[in-house]
Amino acid sequence: MNDVTRDISVLLRSVEAQLNSVVLGKPREIRLALVCLLAGGHLLLEDLPGVGKTTLAQALAATFDLQFGRVQFTSDLLPADLIGVSIFDPGQRRFDFHAGPIFTQLLLADEINRGTPKLQSALLEAMAEQQVTVDGTSHRLPDPFVVIATQNPLEQSGTFPLPESQLDRFMCSLRLGYPDERAEKALLGARERRTLIGELKPLLDAHGLLRLREAAQALHLSAAGIDYAYALIAATRSERRVRIGLSPRAGIALLRAARAHALVAGRGHVLPEDLQALFVAIARHRLVLNADANGDGGSVARELLAQVAIP
Repeated sequence: MNDVTRDISVLLRSVEAQLNSVVLGKPREIRLALVCLLAGGHLLLEDLPGVGKTTLAQALAATFDLQFGRVQFTSDLLPADLIGVSIFDPGQRRFDFHAGPIFTQLLLADEINRGTPKLQSALLEAMAEQQVTVDGTSHRLPDPFVVIATQNPLEQSGTFPLPESQLDRFMCSLRLGYPDERAEKALLGARERRTLIGELKPLLDAHGLLRLREAAQALHLSAAGIDYAYALIAATRSERRVRIGLSPRAGIALLRAARAHALVAGRGHVLPEDLQALFVAIARHRLVLNADANGDGGSVARELLAQVAIP
């Protein structure tokens, strides 16, 4: 480990410690969320209401000193409410663009599947191209730009399933779940999370985050590592229970995330363990199973991970 890697490792340990002080009992999930941010990806948090999804997003924004915006998705929200609208200025005799809440560095799309498909699709260009187009004019979004979306279980009333094209834009998906007994008792006896988030001190800024992203993608990845990633991706396409396997975009996301995971682990190169740590989070929301298949994308991904041999 060289001096630069060591310094980054110490810094990221402090970042993880701060996040763990707010979201209790979820160190693995916090690390994966941090890895997704360092890899330049968008994050989907799928779980029941009230388990800390919004708190995690706010803590990440505060720790990295990112401009934070929150949009509550509802069935009556329109795309213009999210991306903005052009309004005619009679004095200047021209249309002026009034930016919507999407123009921020970290956007929390809260309960994204309560928005209509038309509203959900308004995010596609922003997530893929880091820009939005209104009346034929493209407007760049800030750099960095990250979407963290929360999603309620589809069996709950008033939800619209996200289409495959939308799901594929999310690098990782996580489920926080209930905290264990010790963590929940500590949570119940502690101060309000809102107060704790307000007291968090920035450990980095947006420029520091971008530099960490560059450092992560500069890490060494061997040909054997690429072979292993391809074997995992290919296994999803030949699995009989899977109707739509992972795309090349998913493979690229897996390698980017693996490099970021190695950076967080304090290493200058990617190991198979990095790919294994990320594979389920990369694959869970992307796999489309046959109607008669048992389990879900996460369980199938875990089985494939156990079956595919390391080259």
